[in-house]
Amino acid sequence: MARPRCNRTVVSGQAPRRVPLSTRLIATLSSFLLLSVTTTGLKASPADDLPSLGDGSSSIVSPAMEKQIGREFLKQINAMVPTVDDPILKYYISQQIADLAQYSQLTDKILEVVLIDSPAVNAFAAPGGVVGINLGLFLVAEDVHEYSSVIAHELAHLSQRHFARGIEEQRAAMLPTLASMIAAIAIGMAAGGDAGIAAISASQAASQSAQLRYSRSRETEADRIGMNTLVNAGLDPDGMARMFDHMGRAYRYTTKPPEFLLTHPLSERRVADAKTQAMQYPERKYTDSPDYALARTRAIVHYADSPEAAVKQFRKAVKDDPDSAAAQYGLALALSRAGQHDEAVPMADALFASAPDRLLFVAAYAEFLTAAGDYDQALTLLERHLLLNPDNPPLAMLYADALEKNEEYDIAESILKRQSEIRPNDVDVWYHLAEVSGRAGDIIAVHRARAEYFALHGAYNRAIQHLEYARRLVSRDDTKLLAMLDQRINDLRTELRIAQS
Repeated sequence: MARPRCNRTVVSGQAPRRVPLSTRLIATLSSFLLLSVTTTGLKASPADDLPSLGDGSSSIVSPAMEKQIGREFLKQINAMVPTVDDPILKYYISQQIADLAQYSQLTDKILEVVLIDSPAVNAFAAPGGVVGINLGLFLVAEDVHEYSSVIAHELAHLSQRHFARGIEEQRAAMLPTLASMIAAIAIGMAAGGDAGIAAISASQAASQSAQLRYSRSRETEADRIGMNTLVNAGLDPDGMARMFDHMGRAYRYTTKPPEFLLTHPLSERRVADAKTQAMQYPERKYTDSPDYALARTRAIVHYADSPEAAVKQFRKAVKDDPDSAAAQYGLALALSRAGQHDEAVPMADALFASAPDRLLFVAAYAEFLTAAGDYDQALTLLERHLLLNPDNPPLAMLYADALEKNEEYDIAESILKRQSEIRPNDVDVWYHLAEVSGRAGDIIAVHRARAEYFALHGAYNRAIQHLEYARRLVSRDDTKLLAMLDQRINDLRTELRIAQS
């Protein structure tokens, strides 16, 4: 069944007009900025005479407000941008970012990670600990060191609260900018329209130049702190400069650079600074991560023109380097996606035998077995490893998938319900739970899962509608479930009012 559309529902009942994500985000962040300026006002208060202590940006955008902005931003991402529903890839990036965060300057290590289905190179850090990655980043980053350099840079933006500091800088520059604008208007009144327009343009240019300097200084700071994170994590500091080189070469002759280079300008000085900083650390030999190689291979197969094209690509890779586990895995994965299971499964057997305890290899092997219809072996494998790694996300999701294909819907539903408790913000869990609950005949659970799925897309009216459907199906004697549904409906109505205010 196709995923339901989750465009935001409007009160008037008219179809909502799609707005580009960048426009929506700018509007959302601008509204917070406007609110912070208007509530503080331009008139000085007695508190303005006190010395500034600690993080001044927290007085404008508190960490709690940043988290709220992040939650709303994630809902816009879910509603308007395609994301990757691959439990193995999602788990890898979440674990890798969590591990890297331990070596960063972040005080709050709880992060929300979103993997966007786009071959373009991009990554971003949004207020409230949101880290977004385009799957296309794996296509350019050749090893874990290059990939991690981008992630470490984004974590530095979060740890230094660059969003809040940017707003503080804009407010600090507001009065001088307003003064120059007023002076420009006065010039226009005295000397004529053309002179006034020129003066206004000059004042705006000065303001934009100051904002650009702030942006460049933040990028430099994020590079420096990000490289320290790489070194502390035992990764190659030269990975950052190599990643810059890859991006520079890949987009040297394009008229439109990727969004990452638009928001993170790549100057020669920035590349030179990264190389200079990397040279300050002792030289040592670094190896790539097998897990990263597996994740990158999945991205390459994902963006191949077809499974057959991927088979051709990786047959050549195996011929060129027969000992490459990544090439062998890519060929097995491509064969599986092309339906050639008789060849894919024996290759997967050999790969699994070479690393029987590596979790991502276990998950990939179970995926191959399920795709080939060998549900008993897949379920046995996953059950054994879930005993060692209870509730592990990719193992649990693949286990539920194998159970569903084996028509064991009740057990699959219980596994996904458990995952929804552990990962309530994962839209894919709620989507699959609704599908499995339907096959299990649990219609109340279908509506409850649909409600949470739509709520995570900001489609509150549709979420409330599903909970009201569920309520009509509940027995009057089940007062506990009725109370839970009523409370959730009230919570969603409150979120809807806030979103519409």
